[in-house]
Amino acid sequence: MTNTTESHPLQPFLPEGARLLMLGSFPPKRERWSMDFFYPNWINDMWRIWGYIFFGDKHYFEVTGEKRFDRERIVSFCLEHGIALYDTACEVRRLRDNASDKFLEVVHPTDIKALLDSLPHCQAIVTTGEKATDTLVEQFACTKPTVGEYVEVEYNSRKLHFWRMPSSSRAYPLSLERKAERYERMLREERLK
Repeated sequence: MTNTTESHPLQPFLPEGARLLMLGSFPPKRERWSMDFFYPNWINDMWRIWGYIFFGDKHYFEVTGEKRFDRERIVSFCLEHGIALYDTACEVRRLRDNASDKFLEVVHPTDIKALLDSLPHCQAIVTTGEKATDTLVEQFACTKPTVGEYVEVEYNSRKLHFWRMPSSSRAYPLSLERKAERYERMLREERLK
């Protein structure tokens, strides 16, 4: 176990008018990044899931012939569809030298309510893994949703849906297509697709 902590390397991506706040736990180490944005690990399937849902092409957000995602295309997509992104931890300690949530200790959780203050149109919060879900449950003192479902949370007289989605990590035992089905159902219920 290391005593070294890491601060989040990215600023929250909070587009004006965003209606969905998507929260992971924390980015992998920089050497695992294929771009300078959220879900940067080439072997993470988040952007393949979104490509599959919206364009019928899991490779839509990939740069052809390279092992990296097209950051500009992803940013444009998120702006167009009102998707805000950040993570539930601002500072972590890695208990092992990898990106697994299981070996991630949250030293300083993100103030999710402060993010929501910047997102007055946000109607849904999505967590994309177990660690992110647990951190959010603590902040809202709410029931933990089952995977693919939501619970209602209230903040500043706003009722929001808190969705717990399957992890986009390939370690999560569900095919990309099955994960996409669950994400698409959430998007349809939130009228975002």
